Amino acid sequence: MSGHSKWSTIKHKKAITDARRGKLFTKLSKEIIVAAKQGGGDLEMNFRLRMAIQIAKDSNMPADNIDRAIKRGTGESSDGVAMAEIIYEGYGPGGIGIMVETLTDNKNRTVSDIRSTLSKAGGNMAENGAVAWQFEQKGVIIVDIEATDAENLALAAIDAGADDFETYDGTLHVYSEPNSLENIRSTLTDSEANVSSTELSMIPNNTIMLDSKKAIQTLRLLDSLEELDDVQKVYSNADFPEDALDNFKAS
Repeated sequence: MSGHSKWSTIKHKKAITDARRGKLFTKLSKEIIVAAKQGGGDLEMNFRLRMAIQIAKDSNMPADNIDRAIKRGTGESSDGVAMAEIIYEGYGPGGIGIMVETLTDNKNRTVSDIRSTLSKAGGNMAENGAVAWQFEQKGVIIVDIEATDAENLALAAIDAGADDFETYDGTLHVYSEPNSLENIRSTLTDSEANVSSTELSMIPNNTIMLDSKKAIQTLRLLDSLEELDDVQKVYSNADFPEDALDNFKAS
């Protein structure tokens, strides 16, 4: 799991420009709209919508933006655009597996953008199922920690149903089955933990450690994929040496 925690930590700690924040809010709005459209606006009955709203709040998305997205999803307001959820699979430098979750109103544009981005980095598209079998859906909570807090918070998370945890660069990453995620977050919040992120994620069963050159190529590729307008989330089974991470964070 260490590759996932390193990449996630970089994304949370890397400086966010106004342009990037606006793009993030657009992605979060799309997820709320689809969640509300598929499961309705009742938060008690719609787990996906609860999660989408929590992620938006963790990202400091304004409440008005969240409310507008919910109303669009439930039909109280509408732009008439239908979005499809599609997961694309591919390979990157060093043969790593990559999964790309998208929400799109134009499949041809989306697949073209992903194929082009992979190709420029020396990767390629894969057939459906070629990569997905290497991943498992997990709940992931990221907590900003002081060194002395890590053990107590990890034990509290385990008692609340967490499967595993790891620490990296001032953060605690807690992994669980999806249906335990909300209870674990509540427990950590009650323990006054500084929860910075809560999400459902695809976690690789095994990771591939890359050399420094391929690691930098892969980090740039993952970042480029994340920047595509139709892409919601990107996952890989890559792991990265510390020197490559330091170089990427400084870029």
